Amino acid sequence: MAPRKIIIDTDPGQDDAVAILMALASPDELEVLGITAVAGNVPLPLTQKNARIVLELAGRTDIPVFAGCDAPMKRPLVTAEHVHGKTGLDGPSLPDPTMPLQDKHGVDFIIETLRSEPPGTVTLCPLGPLTNIATAFATAPDIVDRVQQIVLMGGAYFEVGNITPAAEFNIYVDPEAAAIVFESGIDIVVLPLDVTHKALVTGPRNIAFRALGTPAGEAVAAMTDFFERFDKEKYGSDGAPLHDPCVTAYLLKPELFSGRHINVEIETVSELTLGMTVADWWGITDRAKNATFIGDLDADGFFALLTERLGRL
Repeated sequence: MAPRKIIIDTDPGQDDAVAILMALASPDELEVLGITAVAGNVPLPLTQKNARIVLELAGRTDIPVFAGCDAPMKRPLVTAEHVHGKTGLDGPSLPDPTMPLQDKHGVDFIIETLRSEPPGTVTLCPLGPLTNIATAFATAPDIVDRVQQIVLMGGAYFEVGNITPAAEFNIYVDPEAAAIVFESGIDIVVLPLDVTHKALVTGPRNIAFRALGTPAGEAVAAMTDFFERFDKEKYGSDGAPLHDPCVTAYLLKPELFSGRHINVEIETVSELTLGMTVADWWGITDRAKNATFIGDLDADGFFALLTERLGRL
């Protein structure tokens, strides 16, 4: 069976980096057509640079990187250096990239790829704010019906918010973009905080990364060492949640996850709950179901898969 074609849209971010590495380590299942960077965890000049750093770490300089949107569709950019450090990839000492950034805009790459590939054969994998994806849909509405699926990290229901009391960071940064995506009619799978907060890098799991003895394993261990200091203090948990790798793991082994097909709406008006993913988990309304909202995972199976894949690099 041919590998699944994906575009990774990302704002690296340590957990984004791990998600990318996991995908690159799985060429039999996933063909990464390109990586589009978006402003989010850190500004765009750093996210596009970090994407290239990760590709060079994996020895995959053949995969093109495109810089996309440098600000949300209608709002000033909110970033998260308080979590990821000033570079977005604080923790390991990684060299600046030498591979080039593509001249083409990331949104144009998304549009042209969806138009050139057979309909229903490209999956979009957003790991950050949805600005690039929504801008592509608004610019070229004809591509919407050509998307196979969107598998994204973002939102929350039971875990509510991590940037405000009501909102998860990726959705909050560009709620108007998120609304466009969730109203698109595309088959959407959402990996929210409800599931990612169960993917905790505990001490033994981080030791397993480092024990791989590879540059990728050691870099991932250093990354999680860095950002766990924030999450452990904030949540009182045993380790840092690996948010974005849940997207890659879902693509590889969806049986590790469970959730419900429900209606999800995005709040774009309220100052109090801006960016909230209003998830009708209990089926209270008659609004049309538009997303598979994941709520649980097999954490041991997830980390076994992640460690095994990192060991391939």
